[in-house]
Amino acid sequence: MAKFMDVHHGMKGITADQLREAHRADLAIEKDEDVHFEQAWADPESGTVYCLSEAPSAEAVQRIHERAGHKADEVVPVPLTV
Repeated sequence: MAKFMDVHHGMKGITADQLREAHRADLAIEKDEDVHFEQAWADPESGTVYCLSEAPSAEAVQRIHERAGHKADEVVPVPLTV
């Protein structure tokens, strides 16, 4: 499976609890698309949220985010890691 990083904008002021709840919403349904969300990060000041996942496609990642109520603005593959 491939890794993907997705980016959400417009979440200014997001709290740790809100980030945790959004991540839990993804985890609750991720298996429907054979996706696994590994980690999420947020910058409350800029309103940017990042999520790292393993998935069969960027479209599968986006479908989970849409169903969980927080569509990503970008989903990009991460082909190399060290």
